[in-house]
Amino acid sequence: MEYSCIRNQIEDGVSIITFNRPDKLGAMNSEMMAETIHAIEKAAESGDVRCIILTGTGRGFCSGQDLNDRIKQNPGKKRDLGVTLDEGYNRFARKIRSLRIPIVVAVNGIAAGAGSSIALLGDIVIAAKSASFIQAFVRIGLVPDCGGTYALPRLVGRARALGMALLGDTIDATTAAEWGLIWKVSEDEELMADALLIAKKLASGPTKSYALIRQAIHAADTNSFDEQLDFEMQCQRAAGYTEDHAEGVSAFVEKRPAKFKGQ
Repeated sequence: MEYSCIRNQIEDGVSIITFNRPDKLGAMNSEMMAETIHAIEKAAESGDVRCIILTGTGRGFCSGQDLNDRIKQNPGKKRDLGVTLDEGYNRFARKIRSLRIPIVVAVNGIAAGAGSSIALLGDIVIAAKSASFIQAFVRIGLVPDCGGTYALPRLVGRARALGMALLGDTIDATTAAEWGLIWKVSEDEELMADALLIAKKLASGPTKSYALIRQAIHAADTNSFDEQLDFEMQCQRAAGYTEDHAEGVSAFVEKRPAKFKGQ
């Protein structure tokens, strides 16, 4: 597939996927959605890629759904937005959730509506100091989607989640970090360098361990304490059989840096 709405490059085991519609503040249309899913699937299937960075260009990471795109497809008509979610955003969210490799999101500017929800799908989310997060759905009479209502209360608590969703106020990057919405804030000019540093560290680490860690953290959302203990046992059993675990132990004993292969 040739990309017209995103860029994708591979660097040291990291697939850097960039939303590339700066004139639209990274607004999501059907083409950009299809291209992003394709790039993520390509990275997941590649044995050489062990981490993904998702970012944007210009002043916007992703300003949400491109409403002009929707109007062009159905001029003057109402549209079943459930179908839009089922065929697009929900597929996208499930794809990221089920990845066997970690994903780092570098929020370079405005993350609004679905763009905010997409950002929060990342395993590690960092934001430029000038970035902002807006649950803008209420401004056009809609509800948060793409996993937004799932992520928000788990990250910031019920009170702040309701405040963000009902009011649609702009949350700056510093506040987002203070609330636990994201991992950290970077200076604007250092955002991609910081993201690459994190991603390359992950790409050189124990990939199967990362996958199991992600599964365990996600399972904790619904498991009881006893169920989670059992799940941890299953994950630890699987991790214990990996080559990377054996390498990690050997490196510890030999007092040298571990050379993980993701196996």
